[in-house]
Amino acid sequence: MRLNKYIAQCGICSRRKADDLISEGRVSVNGNRVLEHGTQVDNEDQIHVDGKLIQLERYFEYYLFRKPKGVITSVSDDRDRETVIDFINSDARLFPVGRLDYQTSGVLLLTNDGEFCNKLSHPSFSVDKIYEVKINRPLSDEELDKLRHGVVIDKKKTHPCTVSVISDTKEFVIRMTIHEGRNRQIRKMIEAIQAKVKRLDRVSYAGLTYQGLRSGEYRDLTKKEINQLKNLVSKSVENS
Repeated sequence: MRLNKYIAQCGICSRRKADDLISEGRVSVNGNRVLEHGTQVDNEDQIHVDGKLIQLERYFEYYLFRKPKGVITSVSDDRDRETVIDFINSDARLFPVGRLDYQTSGVLLLTNDGEFCNKLSHPSFSVDKIYEVKINRPLSDEELDKLRHGVVIDKKKTHPCTVSVISDTKEFVIRMTIHEGRNRQIRKMIEAIQAKVKRLDRVSYAGLTYQGLRSGEYRDLTKKEINQLKNLVSKSVENS
């Protein structure tokens, strides 16, 4: 296996970032610093990144987690706040697939399959993400159409998306289906029409929902679900 792929499958970073680590002299194989990206390695080799031994997990784990709000989507936090990793009973080195911000709840995937995680998290990989959004005021038909056709956030227009009204009585709630994964995208889209998000919940990711899970609970992905996600990734790479 190429060294950069080995590093990625250990969950350290993407292959491209692994190439940077190698070029910077931060990777050694069997005690020798390696600068060639194409170096071949296997499980018998001892590979260190920044002096730390890394190893491939023999078994990959895949989880679907119903993230509560007020939890960090990270493997650790320098302010000692609760992270998504704290909820999962596993000895594997898990990583979240993508992010949900601190105040957003809902579907989040976690795995120790670094290559799979990096592919699924890449901005070029378009997957349906469905959110239920409680807003501080009713939106007009014109405002809803603006969201559907795209609004400018961070100096770039968002892609067209699906928007439907769930409730417009006691509280105004909409359902939004987006394909991008830009930072705090839903919140920024709502702010772009001079409204505010009061509650944000991701109810589906690539067709996977948290049905049957209470907030803070998780389950293993089934083999069928894992294969479906891997097929989606493969098709996305082929079409890119």
